Amino acid sequence: MSGGAHYLYGDDPVEINSGRAKVSLTVANTGDRAVQIGSHYHFFEANRALRFDREAAYGMHLDIPSGTAVRFEPGDTREVELCAFGGTRRLVGFAGLVNGGLNADDTRRAALRRVTHRGFATTGGSADTENEGADH
Repeated sequence: MSGGAHYLYGDDPVEINSGRAKVSLTVANTGDRAVQIGSHYHFFEANRALRFDREAAYGMHLDIPSGTAVRFEPGDTREVELCAFGGTRRLVGFAGLVNGGLNADDTRRAALRRVTHRGFATTGGSADTENEGADH
């Protein structure tokens, strides 16, 4: 350590995203290039070549440590766990599918229409959902 900085480490493991609603999804990369998704990217708006249940992913991001990512190679299929965004739950940017409050029904309906109109791959299937908190 330099500059007099002190770090205190506990003995207990740190649990991330505790108390948030979570969902497990199967994701397939149907594209011809690898796709990497960061920890706090709105998974619903991830690369259009990734095929998964986008409706179940609405309002969710990867349940992995901040600053990390998951990579999907072409043709790969894998299981991921997502957790609900916290805070104000207002998203702007990403792929431009939402741009509003996640809890607003009209924002959700418009985002689901944009997924179809803009050619994002989706399964629309059911998901294994675990409601652990009121954030979702």
